Amino acid sequence: MGAYWLVKTEPETFSWTRQAAEGTSRWDGVRNHQAAANLRAMTVGDLAFFYHSGKTREIVGIVEVARAAYPDPTDPTGKFVAVDMKTAKPLARPVALGAIKADPALGHLMLVRHSRLSVMPIDRAAWRRILALAGETP
Repeated sequence: MGAYWLVKTEPETFSWTRQAAEGTSRWDGVRNHQAAANLRAMTVGDLAFFYHSGKTREIVGIVEVARAAYPDPTDPTGKFVAVDMKTAKPLARPVALGAIKADPALGHLMLVRHSRLSVMPIDRAAWRRILALAGETP
């Protein structure tokens, strides 16, 4: 079984609707070193929650890593990487940040503790709990 992640995007910049329409898309433009290290750790087949940041602040879908880290073509310095994400499925119902913060089983997540990080790991127990909150079968 692969690893689990959460990737954040502003819906005005790149929305779930666009991800679903494209099917597979390049995740680039990450310039935080910790988030970039998380991108480098991803392997093909890993799953990630697709999180809308900004006003809505909710997990809306699941994507799968389709291509592991490679040089980010938008980075002229050559220091950062991109990954390709393939649409897996929308969630039965979105899971709002407020619901995640209110759940004691999820208080340890980087999403709660370090909310500005755009790419973060999610442990298996938290993954399953968030799926349950979304009305999905873990």
